[in-house]
Amino acid sequence: MGFFIGCDLGGTNLRAGLVDSDTGEVAYQVSVPTLAREGHTLVMQRMVALFRQVIAESGIEAAQVGGIGIGVPGVLDVEQGLTLFLPNLPGTWRNVALRDTISRALNLPVSLLNDARSITFGEWKFGAGKGAATMACLTLGTGVGGGLVINNQLHLERGGTAAELGHQSIDFNGPRCGCGARGCLEAYASAPALTALGVKAVIQGLTTRIGAMVDYDLNKITPKVISQAAHEGDEIAMEIFNEVGFAIGVAVSNILVTVGPSKVVLAGGMAKAGDLLLEPVRKTVKERVSVTKIEGVEIVQAALGNNAGVIGVAMWTCEHAG
Repeated sequence: MGFFIGCDLGGTNLRAGLVDSDTGEVAYQVSVPTLAREGHTLVMQRMVALFRQVIAESGIEAAQVGGIGIGVPGVLDVEQGLTLFLPNLPGTWRNVALRDTISRALNLPVSLLNDARSITFGEWKFGAGKGAATMACLTLGTGVGGGLVINNQLHLERGGTAAELGHQSIDFNGPRCGCGARGCLEAYASAPALTALGVKAVIQGLTTRIGAMVDYDLNKITPKVISQAAHEGDEIAMEIFNEVGFAIGVAVSNILVTVGPSKVVLAGGMAKAGDLLLEPVRKTVKERVSVTKIEGVEIVQAALGNNAGVIGVAMWTCEHAG
């Protein structure tokens, strides 16, 4: 079917890859600083220059590029091609006509998709969710995003804002989430939430090697450090992952009884912990789900790594733009 450009609009970096729509392989990729503080107009100009650079340097003729997909970290109107609220970018990009601006500059079809939905679609097309008619994806990073494929269709109701699985409430008396609601999964299972548990353990003087691993500089405690400690047999670190895995397991249980996916994919940096996180999730699901069949349901780690979003949004454009 040709080549499509997928772009990840991040708060720090703009990453664009040329994706072979037949194989899902990223044939060529470039990353540049977003410089988001300069405002959306200059960032969009930088995106246009980046897309031209990818085409020019890839060795692919411009005529072979069928369109561009942009994965966006925030709230969109997918049908109108507008960004409505991007909380992690200065100015929050309210009502910015991103799709049409890029399309006019390059004379190519452009589509927008939330970044977590982009990852979901990528993992479903070519990754850990391939072959599942119904699939759920949780993206575990600075925040917790989500996406659903239902009966072989990416679920994009309400202008593409459906399937914010990280903002389901798993504790109605829980702490306030960054979104303003209480008890969201994100408040329990994001990278900052896991890090906070590690910091708390060190401050409380619990018997753990986490503090020694960072010379007791609390600012250096990260999920990766806690994961390393757990893999080395640190009991407190393992308890932290069990606690976070339990929270994710509660959320996955809710998804299973509501939507009934045959695969649940955990993506993002936190998912790199592997079975350390997956096992408590699976254990919790077995304990909590009884009204629907869970035999054959697979709860797995994502397969495409950092390229999932780029691949997913490129493939979305391949199938829907124009």
